[in-house]
Amino acid sequence: MDEPWAGQLSAGLPDEAFVTDGLLTKRVLRAYALAMLAPAAGQRLWDLGAGTGSIGIEWCRLHPRNTAIAVERNPERVARIGLNATSLAVAAQLEVVVDDIATAIPALPRPDAVFLGGGVHAGVLDRCWHVLAPGGRLVVHSVTADSDAVLLDAYRRWGGELNRIAVETAEPIGRFTGFRPLRTVTTWAATRP
Repeated sequence: MDEPWAGQLSAGLPDEAFVTDGLLTKRVLRAYALAMLAPAAGQRLWDLGAGTGSIGIEWCRLHPRNTAIAVERNPERVARIGLNATSLAVAAQLEVVVDDIATAIPALPRPDAVFLGGGVHAGVLDRCWHVLAPGGRLVVHSVTADSDAVLLDAYRRWGGELNRIAVETAEPIGRFTGFRPLRTVTTWAATRP
């Protein structure tokens, strides 16, 4: 790897480090999610609805003993996760499970942390919360009003931090520069007592 970020020791690789179909937790939000997941050496992450696998891959890059299980039901995305894990040198640390999240959870080994992106359902969120041991962390991103309602309920029940993150990126507008907003993301992060 000769990319300038190949030796980067912090979370938040450039988006172009990943092969994607567009379903990617963007750099700023990925770095935030990983900070809230608070990885420590030798811990296991569940990356549920993994998409490109960016959260699990970056988790694994932070320490050689970290492992992640990426659950993704779309076979094309599963193939991309494999490509990304290989190109970013964490294929041995990342297990990919091709399944629906709700079906996969009962067979997975207990995690130290869980990341759930995309559509959030109350039943899945509840199962993720209750599988965590004390000190386990759960971070969830939402981009829909339906999922926001689920996160508000979780915040009321279990506490943690509930935030809305809006990011704008600079881009040319004619001969000037303006800011284009990305989709606002609601994020809930909590540690199980």
